[in-house]
Amino acid sequence: MADGFFESAKACLSLSDPAEKCVAVNDLRQRLEGACLAWDLDFPVEPIGDPGRPATPPLVDASQVPRRRLGSLQGRAALVHAIAHIEFNAINLALDAAYRFRQMPTQYYHDWISVAVDESRHFILLENRLRQMGSRYGELPAHNGLWEMAAKTADSCLVRMALVPRVLEARGLDVTPGMIERLTAVDDHETVAALEVILAEEVRHVAIGTHWFRFCCEQQGCEPLATFLDLLKRYYPASPRGPYNLDARFEAGFSREEMDALAAGFAG
Repeated sequence: MADGFFESAKACLSLSDPAEKCVAVNDLRQRLEGACLAWDLDFPVEPIGDPGRPATPPLVDASQVPRRRLGSLQGRAALVHAIAHIEFNAINLALDAAYRFRQMPTQYYHDWISVAVDESRHFILLENRLRQMGSRYGELPAHNGLWEMAAKTADSCLVRMALVPRVLEARGLDVTPGMIERLTAVDDHETVAALEVILAEEVRHVAIGTHWFRFCCEQQGCEPLATFLDLLKRYYPASPRGPYNLDARFEAGFSREEMDALAAGFAG
């Protein structure tokens, strides 16, 4: 792999094989932490396109993704597949955040590569669970909503930090406890164990997004609360609906004022 950080991040992002990508991400983190990479700031930032991903799953509209009724093994496998796809996309999102946005503090790049490592581990955890269930990643269709938002926010680190970690990924903090409860009710303790690991670690990922969103606001002279709410109004026809996992969101850096505004449905 290349000796420059940004070139190496782009190489990881371009890999299509999930297993190869996961190995490469871990190697990148080790070399970054070992100060084995040059800061190749002159490495070009290409316009955002499709990331490296396997030929399957086929990408379809979200309405065409199989419904996830948890009373059957097939339904639970469909749920695990959908979450595995989110985690695979999250690897690419973290890599793109590290590759695309330059002139940030060194800790920014350490943070997002650490997120990519966590997401790769989550993906492997879920892929192994799929195999236990007689399925595999790529066997069912999936949607591309996460990466579509990455494309919409490719021109601004501030907007990316606001709308990917603090909206799309934060939504996982809200909905995962309910999934855990329903899976516990059908005695799928193996999937519950995987989701509990993911939920605990995703709080840190959203907190990283919060930290760098506020950093970007300070650098650009923006007030964080007003900026966040304005971006939500511009990109979403309605505010993300509750119920919210308030404990997790507060731990991830959301303010009481932000949550009050979300609960009030400010964008309706």
